[in-house]
Amino acid sequence: MAAEIHSRPQTARPILLNKIEGHSDTVNKAVLIPKEDGVITVSEDRTIRVWLKRDSGQYWPSIYHTVSSPCSCMSYHHDSRRIFIGQDNGAVVEFLISEDFNKMNHVKTYPAHQNRVSDMVFSLESEWVVSTGHDKSVSWMCTQSGSMLGRHYFTAWASCLQYDHETQHAFVGDYSGQITLLKLERQTYSTITTLKGHEGSIGTLWWDPVQRLLFSGASDHSVIMWDIGGRKGRTLLLQGHHERVQALRYLQLTRQLLSCSADGGIAVWNMDAQREEAPQWLDSDSCQKCEQPFFWNIKQMWDTKTLGLRQHHCRKCGQAVCGKCSSKRSTYPIMGFEFPVRVCDACFDTIKEEDRTALATFHEGKHNIAHMDMDPSRGLMVTCGSDRIVKVNNILGTYTSQPQH
Repeated sequence: MAAEIHSRPQTARPILLNKIEGHSDTVNKAVLIPKEDGVITVSEDRTIRVWLKRDSGQYWPSIYHTVSSPCSCMSYHHDSRRIFIGQDNGAVVEFLISEDFNKMNHVKTYPAHQNRVSDMVFSLESEWVVSTGHDKSVSWMCTQSGSMLGRHYFTAWASCLQYDHETQHAFVGDYSGQITLLKLERQTYSTITTLKGHEGSIGTLWWDPVQRLLFSGASDHSVIMWDIGGRKGRTLLLQGHHERVQALRYLQLTRQLLSCSADGGIAVWNMDAQREEAPQWLDSDSCQKCEQPFFWNIKQMWDTKTLGLRQHHCRKCGQAVCGKCSSKRSTYPIMGFEFPVRVCDACFDTIKEEDRTALATFHEGKHNIAHMDMDPSRGLMVTCGSDRIVKVNNILGTYTSQPQH
């Protein structure tokens, strides 16, 4: 859905604790090491680095390992200290990190894809590594034997992945804007459904297995919540970013969603609030308010001797309207519109002032954000991107740590 650009409202921003610098190219992924003052990063500069916080308060690399191809993604399993690195050449490389985080030993190399690995998940329960790639496929491989168990091809680049460890369901987002739900088996798979709602390539997914909610962010600047567990096809649209959404994290305790975009925008969405689904846009050959013809309605234009008008849509009711009948703009957070969007004049009159109360707060990460990881128990967030800088932020001030009732 096209929308006008407006300035982002400001609130108290995350507090920068540390900047980690040293990579010579884009940092594609950074993860916080649980229960340690440490960060693991992988980069286009072909390095894997483990950074530990020293007594000086600064992070220094305790492991600096170079591989044969740019590192595109990573999956780290802390309890086993196993780390899987996806590479630009299509390979997935497994390492074992020592207890003191000072050494890393090569375990296996998996021939997962024919092209760049875009995302990856390691499942200890099934001993699988599931990955997506720019060869338009998702593959799953056995980490015990190193053998390929299965592969499924899409019509577009597979860009991101989430995996339900208990049920072995995989959610795969692709560059066409679709999300495919697959049930993976040891030697086969089945396609459950395809989710369509975005108007741009899927940049990131987040699966919450407790509430069975899937969140997706895309290049159309929007976030969609898919209620998978409800089985009724319920979706919620969230619009507050002005660039492609590239990272998501849902906080179960506080029922809040954090989303990050390429321009550094960080949004905190209150998902505990009562929200409504945005309507589907209706099709019509003439304005559904004043009945004036749209410019492709040649017959009515000829019959009425009038010029055709451009079609717009009211974001609140979904009706097809002309510019004159939709001259007003309003926020409508209950439907996910956190900045002013087009509404028809009739709907504008029904929106009360309390309906405009924001249900999200917005912050500036002050750098391109390609990936984000969080440790809510410590109130920490790490972000990284194309500026080669990794930022560790305190986020306790951006959300409440108490559950909402």
